[in-house]
Amino acid sequence: MDKLSALSSFVNAVRLGSFSAAATHLGVSQPAVSQQVRSLEDTLGTRLINRTTRRLSLTEAGERYFAYASDILEKLSEADRSVQSNEAQMSGRLTVSLPYAFTEPELAGFLTKFKAAYPNILFDVQLSDAMVDLQKERIDVAIRMGHLRDDRLIVKKLGDMKRCLVASPDYLNRRGRPETPEDLKTHDFLLYPHIAEAGSIDLVGPTGKAAKVAVSPTMVINNSAALRRAAIAGLGISTAVTWLSAPHFGTGELELILADWSYGVHPIHAVYPSYRFIPMKVRQFVSDLQAHLDEQRAFAEPTTHLAAAE
Repeated sequence: MDKLSALSSFVNAVRLGSFSAAATHLGVSQPAVSQQVRSLEDTLGTRLINRTTRRLSLTEAGERYFAYASDILEKLSEADRSVQSNEAQMSGRLTVSLPYAFTEPELAGFLTKFKAAYPNILFDVQLSDAMVDLQKERIDVAIRMGHLRDDRLIVKKLGDMKRCLVASPDYLNRRGRPETPEDLKTHDFLLYPHIAEAGSIDLVGPTGKAAKVAVSPTMVINNSAALRRAAIAGLGISTAVTWLSAPHFGTGELELILADWSYGVHPIHAVYPSYRFIPMKVRQFVSDLQAHLDEQRAFAEPTTHLAAAE
C-alpha cells in the first residue's frame, strides 16, 4: 500500500463526503479510493469510516486519525510551496467565497483588477451570504461582512466599514427630514432581517451620546443593493454602508440623514480554513482587498493593510 496515497484518499473522502467525489478530485477510480481506505483500515486494525448508502461518517478512531492525516498532507503541501518561485505560487486555482455585496460596482471592479494583475491564477469566485463550510467546499478564503459569532472560525479582521441612514429626496420631501433621532420613529424603514427582528437601531451622537430608536419596517430584504434601490424609489429610510452610497449622494438620488449621528460600523473579515500555512496567492488577495478598501476610505478608521509576504 502507498501510505501517502491512502492518506490522501481517506482525507478527501471525508472532506468531500463520498468516495466518488474523492475519486473525481484525485483523478482515479472510485474502487481505487475505496480499496485504499480499506487497506489503510486493515493496516491499522480499526475501522475509520462508517459506510452507508447515503453518507460517510467517521468513527471515534477515524476522528483522531483524520486530524493527524490532514496535518501530514498539509505540511507536505507547505513543504512543496516553500521551495516554489513567487511566480509559481501566484498560479493555479484560487477559490474565494464572497458576500453578494461584491456584485456592487465598487467591489466587482476590484475583482477584475485583481485577476488582471495575476493572469496565471484561475480565479474561482463564489457568491454567498451564508457561512459555507470552507473545508468541505474547498474554499481558500471567505470574506464576510458583519459580526461573526462562531468562535471556531479562523478569522482576520480587515476593518470596520462606516454605516449611515439614507433616503431619497422625494421621500423626505413627502415625509419630512428628521432632525433628531426621535424624529425617526414616525418614518418607514427598509431593513435587513436581523435589524427588523431587533426592532430598533442604535445611534451615537457627535458628543458620544447614545440613542436607541424603535423602527417600523415596511420592507425587509437581505441584500444591500435591493435595499438601496428601494430607498432610491422613495419607499423609506434604509441603513447603508456609507462608501457604497456615496455615488448616489453625488447624483442626488439619495440623501444622508442625521449626518452628525453615526450608525455603528459593519466589520469585514477574512475567514480561513486553517491556522497553518496560508498560500501566497491567498495572502495577496486579502492584502490587496484591504488596501483597496483603505484607498476607497471604506473603513471608519484607516488600517495598516497586510503585507503580501506576511
